[in-house]
Amino acid sequence: MAAQSPRVERLVTSGTFSLDGGTWQVDNNVWIVGDGTEALVIDPAHDAEAVYAALGGRRLVAIVCTHAHNDHIAAAPALAERTGAPVLLHREDQVLWKQTHPQRPVDGDLTDGQRLAVAGIELTVLHTPGHAPGAVCLHSEQLGTVFTGDTLFAGGPGATGRSFSDFPTIIRSIRERLLTLPPETEVRTGHGDSTTIGAEAPQLDEWIRRGH
Repeated sequence: MAAQSPRVERLVTSGTFSLDGGTWQVDNNVWIVGDGTEALVIDPAHDAEAVYAALGGRRLVAIVCTHAHNDHIAAAPALAERTGAPVLLHREDQVLWKQTHPQRPVDGDLTDGQRLAVAGIELTVLHTPGHAPGAVCLHSEQLGTVFTGDTLFAGGPGATGRSFSDFPTIIRSIRERLLTLPPETEVRTGHGDSTTIGAEAPQLDEWIRRGH
């Protein structure tokens, strides 16, 4: 298969999110970054076979988890087994990973400032705790986009009312790590619609006032 220009593809999968004794039905965004020959998957949610099919035979270089809530990582081990790609996660989310996959460790740690390469582009890892202690975002200057997992959505920060989360911490992460990006940067989220940094930045004070 001939190489093409790098592109971003979105796959929506459905399943459940469980934490602190509760379970909710959710739709998740699975992001595939790559070209016609190789790709990187961000947050393989719920359905490994659907993600594998979306790859269309491309070589998978890595499976990157923005955090370890079960809805974002449920399909990671099966996808890794099917493709041979390593599963990468920030070490501070190991406690959450082990709740879902106690017998299957991750293959490598994500660290702040780390650069991941795929299809001639780089994704820079930004440690953005708050929604989860090891939450990360992935910024590509070349693509003009940032993959925010559940740290930042269209209309506000991710939820912080459950275990291992903290509202002041997520606000600090968003202010210092995300709102400093160019305003035209597209924000590709873990659930729902995309937005831009410029659209979200003016709402920061309102989020703080509401304790979103």
